[in-house]
Order: sequence, then C-alpha cells, then structure tokens
Amino acid sequence: MIHILDKHSCCGCEACVQTCPKHCISFEEDEEGFRYPEVDGTSCIDCGLCEKVCPVLHQAESITPLHVYAAKNKCEEELMASSSGGLFILIAKKIISEGGVVFGAKFNEKWEVEHAYAETEEGLKAFMGSKYVQSRIGNCYKEAKTFLLSRRKVLFTGTSCQIAGLKNFLGKDYDNLLTVDVICHGVPSPKVWRKYLEEMKDKARRAKNSVSFHSILSSRKAMPSDGEGWSIEGISFRDKRLGWKKYSFVLTLAESSDEGKQNTVSFSRMHREDSYMRLFLSDLILRPSCYQCPAKGGKSQSDLTIADFWGIEKILPDFYDERGVGLFIVNTSIGQGMLESVTDRLYLVETAQTDSVANISSWYSSVVEPAKREKFWHLFNQGLPVCRIARRLVPPLSFLARLKMRVKRKLKKWMKK
Repeated sequence: MIHILDKHSCCGCEACVQTCPKHCISFEEDEEGFRYPEVDGTSCIDCGLCEKVCPVLHQAESITPLHVYAAKNKCEEELMASSSGGLFILIAKKIISEGGVVFGAKFNEKWEVEHAYAETEEGLKAFMGSKYVQSRIGNCYKEAKTFLLSRRKVLFTGTSCQIAGLKNFLGKDYDNLLTVDVICHGVPSPKVWRKYLEEMKDKARRAKNSVSFHSILSSRKAMPSDGEGWSIEGISFRDKRLGWKKYSFVLTLAESSDEGKQNTVSFSRMHREDSYMRLFLSDLILRPSCYQCPAKGGKSQSDLTIADFWGIEKILPDFYDERGVGLFIVNTSIGQGMLESVTDRLYLVETAQTDSVANISSWYSSVVEPAKREKFWHLFNQGLPVCRIARRLVPPLSFLARLKMRVKRKLKKWMKK
C-alpha cells in the first residue's frame, strides 16, 4: 500500500492510481493544490503494484545521450506557434500520418491543464506550446497501453517524471511506442493558477475603462458595457512576437455585449513582468518533488528529450534564431530513427554533448527549494492576491537594475575578446 509521508516523495504521475486492480486509490488535492494518492484501506489487498510502478521508489538508471542537436522547424508558421524550435509538431504529425496516436498536455474548458490524446493533425494544435501548470494524467497510461496492444503507434509526451511513470506502468518496452519528455524547470500549483486567472478576470470586470487597465492591453477592440461575465478566450505562456528570449505571457478575455457582439481584450506582458511567471521562475510555487526530481539526467528513459536551446548563441552563433531554436537529445535508437524520418523538415546541426547539455542545468539537476517558499504559502493561505504576493516576494526588476545587468553582460563579452 502506498502511503505518502513526505510530499517531496510523490511527483504526482498517477501511475499508482491506474495500476491498482481494486481501484481503491484516489488522487486528492492538498492545501497547495497538488494532488496526492489516498488509499481506501478497506478495499486494498496489499498487492504492492502501486509501489512497484512508483518512479520515485523505483528510479531507473541514467541514459547517456547518443547525440545532441540544435534544430529549427523549416515551416515559419509552425516555428512561430511553438515555444522554441517547433520540434514536437513534426514528430507528432509523422506519427499521425502513420495511423498513430499522440498524447500530450492541453487546456480543458476550465483552462486547467490535462493530458489527452489526438488522432488527427487538427487535434495536435491543442498540445502545442508550453503550459506552466502541472497536468492531470487521468487514464492516459491505460489508454496508451490499449493502443499499444492494438499495434498502433503511440507518441507519449510529458515531463520526465510522467514518462518515468508511464514506463513503470507499462512494465516492458514496446517497439510501437515513442516517448518524448521536455526538460522541465518544475511544475507549478494548479491552485495558484486557478486563483491567478480569477484575479485577472476580476480585474477586467472592475477596471472596465480605467487608464491603468488600458496600459497593459496589447490589443483592444471594444470594452463590455457592464463589465460582467468575462471569459477566457486564449492563453499563451510563450508568445514570441517580441522574440524567443523576450517571450511574453498573453491572456485574451472576451464578453458578449447586450447587442450580441463579442468584445475582446488581450494583454501581454514579458515573462519577467507577469506575476504568475515571476512566481514560477523563482521556484516558489513548484511541487515539493520538483526540488528533488526522480527523473533528471536521462532517468526517465525517454527516446527523445526536447527543450529550448538556451545558450545557442555562444555554441553555434550562426545558428541562433530570434524565432527560437530547439534542443534535440537523442537517447535511444528508436529516437534516432524518428529524428531521421523528419530531417527534411528541419534545419539540424549536431553539437558536442558536453557543451550543449551543460548549458541546460534543468536537464541534470533539480532547482533548489527557496527559503521564501513557506512565506509564499503563508500569504497565499491568508487570502492575499497572487499579484500582491508576487510584488512582495519577487518584485519586477527596475529599469536601472535591468540596465546594470545589460552593461555587466556587455563588459563580460568585451573582456573575453
């Protein structure tokens, strides 16, 4: 019987729930908004399967990458719609074209993040783009196994711990399975995300025609007549219209007027200026297990690992692209075969593994648990708005501070010449 004594020891992959033969494990949300297993002891038969599939209790050996590449999608539209180099959509389309199934993370109707599967190219669009909230796996491991047993090709994408959970759940290798994990900084609390969205909708209702609200709008049509009933129409965590490195968080809100017309407003903030993104990037709202991730450094056993290729301008300056560059880490021969099947649609350059991976610390090490994390949850549970907590604990950099940082970077480059 699985029993969580230390919340750092549960990554929330939900493998235990899906493997239980008596269906006596449920996943319940705690006070931080993260879900953990709870066992109905009256139904449990102590078979031990829940413990056997746990990727924290049974961690795999690290895989040494076979190859590491810098890559960019040749299609401008797909590149701009992706968070970095547009790698996922190429692989996913290949699987769909061969009659396969693709699993990925998408927003549901409540703008929560959940895993689902798609069998058409149109369905893949919901999986594109980063989503900085922990996704609910639901029954996706079971569904993937059903497709695998029916001999359909399956692409399963997720965080490293989710891929590790899938591998443990399946218990054996399948030649028709391709697993792709994303290099993960950590997964933020769904509860904080829900509260943040409610605050933004409330701000739209209250602000209506205020100057302060207009100042953060990136595009504006007509404001609603009564300021009530705002709904979310779209969310992008990594909008690249200002550039790959200067990506913005974009939220689009809409409301139907009395005349039946839909009024729409969108606001866009660079990631370092948005409250939710600052809390995420400062590691204050991550799941406890993210501070000691069980699947770093290739321990997920994925076939391919994809990420932003941060630092590409230092390693391959001629390959740098303001529209985004992806990192392809090939871990297995299956992954290499898939990459070779889509190379005609990629700009691809192999790089030295040590240089490439060394620049991506999130691949091999967990973030450090911040000293202010307890303070955040104390303020959050007191009912303080997310935006106010962010201003208090991680205030945005002033213009002078940003200027100092730029000068320091330029001096560093000058001294190296």
